[in-house]
Amino acid sequence: MLDLIPGVRYIRAEPDAKEASMPRTRASYSTSDLSRKSGDIIAEALRHPVTITQRNKPRLVLLNIEDYERLVRQSDARSVGTLQTMPDALLAEFEDSVDRYAENDESDR
Repeated sequence: MLDLIPGVRYIRAEPDAKEASMPRTRASYSTSDLSRKSGDIIAEALRHPVTITQRNKPRLVLLNIEDYERLVRQSDARSVGTLQTMPDALLAEFEDSVDRYAENDESDR
């Protein structure tokens, strides 16, 4: 079910070929490792995102410029609309979700 926020238009996104080929697990290095092996870590970050930890907590992600620009483009592609501008199929899905929620809420009383 959708997390519904009034006035927000929801768009289903499918991963592109590059996203699908990106590894699910990332390499992880400490800030100390980054100081000692920066060249190797940067070379790895050119191939796939690398997490940098500090005190065993993820703090940074290094990624190549193409991946960064793709993420920026994706975030810019988000749009906001109203119920009046929502496509009919999405509006019907929204209304069905609200109806199911209301029915469940009423049956809980």
